[in-house]
Amino acid sequence: MTTRPQYPFDVRSKDVWSIALPASIAFITEPVVGLVDITVVGRLGDAALLGGLVLGALVFDVLFSMAYFLRIGTAGLVAQSVGARDPRHGLLHVSRALILGLGIGAAMIALAGPILWAANGLLAPEAGVGTALADYYFVRIWSAPFSMVNYALLGWFYGRAAARTGMLLQLVLHGINIVCSIAFVYALNWGVAGAAMGTLAGQAVAATLGLAILVRHYGGMANLVSRIAPGELGDAVAVRRMFGLSRDLMIRSLALMGAYAWFAAQGSRMGEVALAANALLLNLLMIVAFFLDGIAQAAEQLTGKAVGANWGPAYDQAYRLSMLWGLVIALGLGAAWYLGAPWVIGFMTTNEEVRAYALEFLPVAVLCTLTFMPAVVYDGVLIGTTQNVVMRNGMLVSLVVFVAAALALRDWGNWGLWAAMHAWFLARGGIYWWALERKKTTLFSAA
Repeated sequence: MTTRPQYPFDVRSKDVWSIALPASIAFITEPVVGLVDITVVGRLGDAALLGGLVLGALVFDVLFSMAYFLRIGTAGLVAQSVGARDPRHGLLHVSRALILGLGIGAAMIALAGPILWAANGLLAPEAGVGTALADYYFVRIWSAPFSMVNYALLGWFYGRAAARTGMLLQLVLHGINIVCSIAFVYALNWGVAGAAMGTLAGQAVAATLGLAILVRHYGGMANLVSRIAPGELGDAVAVRRMFGLSRDLMIRSLALMGAYAWFAAQGSRMGEVALAANALLLNLLMIVAFFLDGIAQAAEQLTGKAVGANWGPAYDQAYRLSMLWGLVIALGLGAAWYLGAPWVIGFMTTNEEVRAYALEFLPVAVLCTLTFMPAVVYDGVLIGTTQNVVMRNGMLVSLVVFVAAALALRDWGNWGLWAAMHAWFLARGGIYWWALERKKTTLFSAA
């Protein structure tokens, strides 16, 4: 086994929360922006405009999610460089991610027409909705390079445990988005294109500020460039590692989306009431997920730093504390969800059938806060330790478990569908636990 130097450090609860809290705040602002955009356009009173906005946002959610590896992959690599006390703190990793992100963003713009054509074929919007979708799409597509840059920069910030800076940039991004959307839609009467322009403005400002912070961190552009030796950015081994990581994380993201799409499709077959009720419950579960993602972000940085520092005790501390606080959050938010559900669900829908159906399946849905907690935290550990193959394979195997369970339990109706969801979460967590236990000895070498 190759020996590496060791850089001892301890991980405490305050280290977890110094990352988890600002990360959670940043993550929870994302659905708020979506709600504001829907409200701004929805109050125009044109159902076609609202439909175009909703479908447009869906198209970009899917499109951009396939490049989300720029954030999570960069964060793990940067955290390891910090742990290894690399004075450049991941400069090469973020530089490669920025170059790749700009390339992906440019490709999205170049292929804008074919992408919209494919989206129209899959979504089959009515004429008015299709026109609104195109108006939204052809404005927001110009935000692609800025969005990719922001993914890479967030990975760099979180990988360095600069979670507060990442949070502030996200708040700036979403704040500008909200203000500009309101101004462009109402003051300038730009309709659905105004909402898209607000998103473009927020992404552009956040990317510019983030790049300025990156350059300033390294003492100016000239000093930043001088820290990169000729040929380093194109180092074959490092580039292959980055592309391998990107490929595996993209497959993992597609499998994740596939599981939720399967869940929605099966609910749709049970009728519109079941579909609507399941959607309400799943959206409430996602709110819990945003808070747990903050803990996963902490696990990602701290375990990645431990691997880079070649210090197993810090890895054990980060692992244990992330699971402990993840459990506390899951229990607390699960209890709040269960007790507050009658009021929240009543606020979200006025349909009495949907309300009653959602409340009937509330207990089995709330239980998901516990069954999916380990999988979410393990995601952070696996990203931090760059166990991308484990993430990919674990997600694919657990997806098979989910579909098999859903088919086997289809006679149980919606109870069987939610039971299959639990099987998926538990399978992911179990596979990740088993793989990490086997690989732990290979993560660290003796000095």
